[in-house]
Amino acid sequence: MVANGTAPRPSAATHTLSQRYLSTRGDDVDFSFEDAVLKGLASDGGLYIPEEIPAAEGWESWKDLSFTELAFKVMSLYISPSEIPAEDLKDIIAKSYSTFRSPETTPLVHLKDNLWLLELFHGPTFAFKDVALQFLGNLFEYFLVRRNEGKTGTDRHHLTVVGATSGDTGSAAIYGLRGKKDVSVFILHPKGRVSPIQEAQMTTVLDANVHNIAVRGTFDDCQDIVKALFADPEINSTHKLGAVNSINFARILAQVVYYFHSYFALAKTNPSFSIGDKVRFAVPTGNFGDVLAGYFAHRMGLPVEKFVVATNENDILDRFFKTGRYEKKAPTTAVEDAGVKETLSPAMDILVSSNFERLLWFLAYEFAESAGMDDEWNKKQAGQEVKQWLGDLKTKGGFGPVYQDMITSARRNFESERVTDAQTVDTIKAYYNELGYVLDPHTAVGVAASDRSIKKADAAVPHISLSTAHPAKFAGAVELALKDEEGFNFEEKVLPAEFVGLDKRERRVKEVECTWEAVREFVRAKVSEELGA
Repeated sequence: MVANGTAPRPSAATHTLSQRYLSTRGDDVDFSFEDAVLKGLASDGGLYIPEEIPAAEGWESWKDLSFTELAFKVMSLYISPSEIPAEDLKDIIAKSYSTFRSPETTPLVHLKDNLWLLELFHGPTFAFKDVALQFLGNLFEYFLVRRNEGKTGTDRHHLTVVGATSGDTGSAAIYGLRGKKDVSVFILHPKGRVSPIQEAQMTTVLDANVHNIAVRGTFDDCQDIVKALFADPEINSTHKLGAVNSINFARILAQVVYYFHSYFALAKTNPSFSIGDKVRFAVPTGNFGDVLAGYFAHRMGLPVEKFVVATNENDILDRFFKTGRYEKKAPTTAVEDAGVKETLSPAMDILVSSNFERLLWFLAYEFAESAGMDDEWNKKQAGQEVKQWLGDLKTKGGFGPVYQDMITSARRNFESERVTDAQTVDTIKAYYNELGYVLDPHTAVGVAASDRSIKKADAAVPHISLSTAHPAKFAGAVELALKDEEGFNFEEKVLPAEFVGLDKRERRVKEVECTWEAVREFVRAKVSEELGA
């Protein structure tokens, strides 16, 4: 086990070796980065992770690099040059972030005192998902162009991308993949449970390869349908499925970059902060992908004291870090109220956080190491533990408590806060009245958690709270909080020019039943149309 009070040591793996990937459930092993990206979800139902988390040796020397230069440094540790030559990777990165409105790509803003805000919404769809999905879209294109060189007709590798969204993933994926050759993209969203702007961003993209599906259910239903399609041998025998949700490791990799970038930005703007000092990150969390990227950065060497996992009233993660139990239903919740609760921060209205499986694997792996067996046995044991836990989650609605050593290890890196809708509204009001800064409701959840953390933590440790979306994407929550504030006008204070008239554009969307079979038939029909079959 890890020494008390210290972070897990990064491995000795370096970019000079070919990085390989394995599944969190233990059956799929020894995959290349390209295979992990194009497959998305492992055939055993698990998520791909690198066999080793590489050490970012000499990371301190990266402090003056631009965002794209820093991205190349980080990504080169996970992508062998034998898979993507250095110059090609630089080109993919440059193309991906040329679409961002800020010259810093993800600028760091000082709010007050010991609190900074990392603005991640300067991409084409005004949400943090753009950081990963612009990159993933260009990765898909790069791999497909290479695989299809000299091929025609049915010999070409055609990728059928299927994703679920609670709002922002969908539009970011669509903007990253629209018009790409040899790619069909199908995005499922829960009908009536995304914001009007999010729905308009998705459904007004009319490119022939883009298909929006409104599912009569919840986001968790959409996620379950996507996973069922990846597990279905019938459609997998005829279609090459690809994933854009944060189950795709390339998304986690892209997000690792802004943790390093924000740390260096803090050192440049805060005279009392030096390279090597520790920082706290507060992350509004639904599917756990964003905060997991920070965990990878920490394992690589970034000095992080704690990650504050900020949830809304759908608090399965907060309950895990407090109790060691991972259960869909809180013990005090009535059975009829055990589902997803609709909140003012809908992108976090998730009952089961898919990416949490990756953290569980690392916790189980560290626990297995304490038995003193060889590394292959440790990895196999971790996979077996994860498979058992996720099986119990599916059949029993939860599992735990996990081993005490595991929860103790998790708490060295993470703590959590649950933020209600009323607290979200109060935070939006407070920061507007005090600073004139308008927070979106998800960002407000993170800032509320930051405020609590600041009161409990060492006063010298700065906090960086992640701002995941532009407030204009959640007009309902922002107007609810600020409509009575003197001088507030949503159109003048918040609405970007890019959103004006979006609600009046032509739309294309298909409403389907909440079954994976119905979605499968729609996917088949549309891909056949595109391919002229």
